[in-house]
Amino acid sequence: MCFLLQNLSLRIDEMCPMKEHRNMPSSIARLATALVVGALMSVSAIAQNAPMTLQQVIEAAKARNPTLLATERNLQATKAQQIQASLRVNPDLTFYGTNVSLPAEGASNPYAYSVQISRLMERGEKRRWRMDSARATSEQTELQYHDQQRQVLLSVKQAFTNMLVAKAALKLAQDNRTDYARQLEINHERFIQGDIGKLDYERLDLQMAQFETDESNAQAALATAGDQLQTQIGVEKPSTAFDIAGDIVPPSISSSLDELQARALTARPDYQASQAAIRVADANAKLAFANGTTDPTLEGEYDRSGTYNSAGFSISIPLRIFDRNQGNKLTSKYQAQSSRFTEVAARNQVFSDVHQAWIQYTTAKVVSDRYNGHYLAEANDVLSIAEFAYRQGGLALLDYLNALQDHRTTALNALNAYGQTWLAIHQLSAATGVETVP
Repeated sequence: MCFLLQNLSLRIDEMCPMKEHRNMPSSIARLATALVVGALMSVSAIAQNAPMTLQQVIEAAKARNPTLLATERNLQATKAQQIQASLRVNPDLTFYGTNVSLPAEGASNPYAYSVQISRLMERGEKRRWRMDSARATSEQTELQYHDQQRQVLLSVKQAFTNMLVAKAALKLAQDNRTDYARQLEINHERFIQGDIGKLDYERLDLQMAQFETDESNAQAALATAGDQLQTQIGVEKPSTAFDIAGDIVPPSISSSLDELQARALTARPDYQASQAAIRVADANAKLAFANGTTDPTLEGEYDRSGTYNSAGFSISIPLRIFDRNQGNKLTSKYQAQSSRFTEVAARNQVFSDVHQAWIQYTTAKVVSDRYNGHYLAEANDVLSIAEFAYRQGGLALLDYLNALQDHRTTALNALNAYGQTWLAIHQLSAATGVETVP
C-alpha cells in the first residue's frame, strides 16, 4: 500500500533531550545521543514528505513521547543522587570573641578570641555503602526507564497496526464502492433496456448504501487511528495529512517458544530491574548496619586572651545505648528478603507473558494464513462467477447479493486477522523484550 505524509513539521530542538550533553553521566549521554539520532531520522522522513514506517514512528516516539521524556528526566535526577551520596561530611568552623566592645583593662579584662574547627568522622564505611546504594538505585531506575519504554513502544506499535488496518479497510471500502458502482451502472442499463425489473434494480441500488456506509466508517476509523498514533509520538496537534507505510500481511516468526523465553530472561528490563532491586536492598541493609556505628566528632581549638595563646582539642563520642538503628536494620533485612521473592515472581511472570503471547500469535497466524492462502482467493472467485452468472440470467438476484456480502465479509475478516496477527507479534516482542521479526 502507498501512504502519503504532508504538512507535518517537528522541531529538532524540541526532540533533543538536553543541550547540556557534555555534563551528563556517560549512560545518560548515550541515551541522549540515541534520542537525537532517532529524532533526526523521523524529521528526515517528514521533510521528504514520505510516509513514516514503523521504525521511523518508533524512533519518533523515543524522541518525543512525553511519558518517556518525563521518565528520562527522572532517570537523570536519580543519577544526580550518586554525586550526593559520594560527598563527605563538611567540617564546622567557629570563630568568636569576648570583651571586644569593652576597653582592655590589663589582665582583669583582656580581649579574648577563639577559633574552633570540628568534623564528624564517619565510621562503618557509611560513604561506601551510600555510594553502592545510589549506584544500585540508578541502575534499577534506568532499567525501569527501559521497561517504561518497552510499554510505550508496545502502545505505539499497536496504534501503528490499528492505523495500518484502518488504512487498508478504507482502501478496500473505496475499491468495493467503485467496483459496485460500475456494476450498478451496468445493471441500470439493463433496467433501461428491460432485462431486469424495477424491483431487482432498486434492491441492487439499496446495496450501495452499505458500501457508502463502509467507506464513511473506514474514514472515521482511519482519522481516529491517526490521531492516536500521532499522540503517541508526541505530536501536539494531530493532522489529517499524517500517513504511514507498512506491509499489512504479517510475517512468520522463526524462533521457538523455548528460544523466546530464554531471550526474555536476558532482555526483559522489568525482570532485570527486579534483580537490581535485590542489589539495592542489599546495599541498603549494609548501610543500615553501618548507620548503627558510632561516629565521633573531633574538634581543634585555638584561643588568644590578651597576650596569651593556647590550643586545645576535644573528642565527642555519642553513647549509643538506646538507639543503635535497630529498627532500620531489621527493616532493611526483611526488605532484602522481600526483593528476592519479588525477583522470583518477576521471573515467573516473564515465562507466563511469553507463553500467553506465543499462544495468541500462533492462533492468530493460523487464521490469517487461512485467509491469505485460501479464503480470499475463493471469495474473489465466487464473486466473479456470481457476477457473470447474474448478468447472463443464470443466477437469482438474492444469490448474487449473498455472494457480494460474503466477499465483503471475507475481505474484512482477512484484514482483521492480519491486524490481530500483527498485534500478537508486537505483544510477543514486548513479552520477550526484543524484536521477534526483523
